[in-house]
Amino acid sequence: MSESKSSGKCTTLALTVLSLWGVASLITIVVWATAPDFKSATQCRKELRDLTVQHEGSKVVYQKKQDELEERVSQAHEEKEQLRGQILMLNERLNVTNHTLEQSRMEKLVLMTNISALQETVDTLEQIQANLSTQLVLKEDHIEALHLNLTQAEHQTESCFSLKDAAEAQTKAAESQTKACQSSQDYLQKKLQKCKVSESEGQTTPQKSSGPTGSGSTGSGPGHRASGILVLALLLLPTVHLILI
Repeated sequence: MSESKSSGKCTTLALTVLSLWGVASLITIVVWATAPDFKSATQCRKELRDLTVQHEGSKVVYQKKQDELEERVSQAHEEKEQLRGQILMLNERLNVTNHTLEQSRMEKLVLMTNISALQETVDTLEQIQANLSTQLVLKEDHIEALHLNLTQAEHQTESCFSLKDAAEAQTKAAESQTKACQSSQDYLQKKLQKCKVSESEGQTTPQKSSGPTGSGSTGSGPGHRASGILVLALLLLPTVHLILI
């Protein structure tokens, strides 16, 4: 058992040594492959001069670029100042435009208010026009009714004038008939007076000749009746004429 243990240790040790040798060999190969070539001092000085020349050239190029950049920066500052002035001018114009816009907005509000007021006025005038149209129609109907009444009144007036003319004609005819009746009445009164006178004379004559007898009273009876009929006719004649008129 001790021999097997010792052989196992030797094997392990051998494997470890082999592993270390392999790693060392790998490092050596890598270092050899990556190491730069060894150069001489002359070549190094030459490369140094070349690098110095390149550095001077780079400094000149850098200086030119820096000058160009400074010039560009100066131009940029000038342009910036110009732009700032333009921005100030644009701000002033913008303020003026905003003020004008505000005035326009206020004017628009005023105009809208005026338009609303005018629309209300138009609506009111349209309502007034409608009312006036209705009143005009009513007035026209009233005028037509008045015209009809006037026409009827004219016809009635003409009828009244005609009736007046007829009444005047009838009045004149009645006056003429009244005058005729008056003449007849005067004539009858005169005739009645004559009859009364002749009757009184007739009564006086028989009394003187024959005295109071029965024949005298009988002779005066018809005379009294005739005079009474004549007086009655005289009184009724104007009444009959008035009834006929």
